[in-house]
Amino acid sequence: MEFVELIKTPKVDGVILHRPFQSPLDGTLCITGHHLILSTRVEHHEELWLLHRNIDCIERRFDANRGAIVIKCKNLQILRLDIPGQEEALNIADSIETLSTLEDISLWYPFYFRPRQFDILEDGWQAFNVESELTRLISHADHSWRISHVNKDFTVCPTYPETVAVPKSVTDELLLASASFRDGGRFPVLSYYHGDNGAVIMRSSQPLVGTTGRRCKEDERVLNASLRPGKKGYIIDTRSPNLIQMAKNRGGGCEPEVNYSQWKRVHRPVERHTALQESLCKLVDACNDSRASMDKWLSRLESSNWLGHVKDILTCACLTAQCVDKEGASVLVHGGEGIDSTLQVTALSQVILDPDCRTVRGFEALVEREWIQAGHPFNDRCGKSAYSPARSRYEAPAFLLFLDSVWQVYQQFPCSFEFSTQFLIVLFEHAYASQFGTFLCNSECDKRKLNLQRRAVSLWSWVNRPEVLQNYLNPLYEPNKSVIWPSVAPQSLELWSELYLRWTQDNSILDETNKQILCIKEHNKELRTKVVRIRRQLMDLQKEAIEKGLLAAGNHGNTETASEAYSSSAS
Repeated sequence: MEFVELIKTPKVDGVILHRPFQSPLDGTLCITGHHLILSTRVEHHEELWLLHRNIDCIERRFDANRGAIVIKCKNLQILRLDIPGQEEALNIADSIETLSTLEDISLWYPFYFRPRQFDILEDGWQAFNVESELTRLISHADHSWRISHVNKDFTVCPTYPETVAVPKSVTDELLLASASFRDGGRFPVLSYYHGDNGAVIMRSSQPLVGTTGRRCKEDERVLNASLRPGKKGYIIDTRSPNLIQMAKNRGGGCEPEVNYSQWKRVHRPVERHTALQESLCKLVDACNDSRASMDKWLSRLESSNWLGHVKDILTCACLTAQCVDKEGASVLVHGGEGIDSTLQVTALSQVILDPDCRTVRGFEALVEREWIQAGHPFNDRCGKSAYSPARSRYEAPAFLLFLDSVWQVYQQFPCSFEFSTQFLIVLFEHAYASQFGTFLCNSECDKRKLNLQRRAVSLWSWVNRPEVLQNYLNPLYEPNKSVIWPSVAPQSLELWSELYLRWTQDNSILDETNKQILCIKEHNKELRTKVVRIRRQLMDLQKEAIEKGLLAAGNHGNTETASEAYSSSAS
């Protein structure tokens, strides 16, 4: 199929673009196979290059001689195009709708994007190799864990990577039996290893117990093998008892305590799918209502319950981290399929526990390991954003909710993260629409079928370039090797205005503030370097004065000691 067949009117002159915080722009609108472009001859005005996949929905408005198209984007921005002529406007709208909803993934832009503005210094596809990352994860595990290739060619579980980490005493035969007892074949695998006490976080899907109380002794052995001698573990189920009962009626369920006597089951309900999508829609709708009174705004924010969902994720993640760090107990996390709330909890727990996950590379590795390689269905979940009335039951802002939860932790510990909050926004935008292939597909198996690594560029290849990455670094960062315990009290949670209100409120002052902070920090670093150099020069002069008899040896001791102490602290 040729894209030209889908474009009814490729070019229109005299189109006026309206976008937030900028004056209307008159120019020529062009439609290509992947972009909506508005170019102008007016100086100092940025042209519009809008990826079709970034369009969530459009609204058409017509009067006597003109047509207007309101474009609502997946990144929550709203644009309006005033187009001369109703026929042209209708053709443009039809073309945009068709091109923004192409179902054939091989026609999407990542398969056509070829970087010309930058050279690939590091292949992002190889930056976080599954086996290398898991080997690093278990390097301090005292040989109690091993790498398994039981899922080679994705034959056991199509949503897992080919390589997983499991207890060393567990054979591949046991894993096969356990997989047959777990929803979608997602048997328990290692997610995090606590280097100090040996406790672990594992994840899986629900067991297929059903109404008959089916049992799998091999699955019990797999779980028990992860426990240290004399220790019990926790199974944290992200579903309510009612949902678990409904799952039992459909063949699922939870681990019976009589068979899993070494594990204590804890319920921490976390919403998913439809409830999350509706909550986001209500939140964005409230954020776009600039004329709402204070009472109405607060009421709509509360009725969206978005911050309530954030609190649920944070509470569950803190509980998981507390079991591992404070009690030294291993934890298995799962919900139903194990591809949404399970990943939210295991990933956020590691942000709390592991300082490496609060660095740029560590957080990228976490997103790769706990979301992309772990089988979160990005294509299904991020097909639509907050505006489209046509939604699938598979759509849900699970990844966005995770990023929001990380942002909440960031606000309470602003110096403990190497990356800035803008980095989180970049990940949100590319998860929904991107020229890169990192967030494409629902699993590693799907990526393999499309030969994605050869046909598309990784997001990490671009964002990790020094000149790009410097824009997403936190100027206040001070490495913190401790566990960070965020407050989950309602008073501690905030609306992520930098994201949800960025198209309705001008946040340029925040950018200017960050630039000033960076300048102050660089200036402070320069001054410290100068102080160290001057102190050393003073010490050299003192020694020279002593050698020439101009200064008694005992008169400079205090100065030298202070100089050395300051030099040490400054360096």
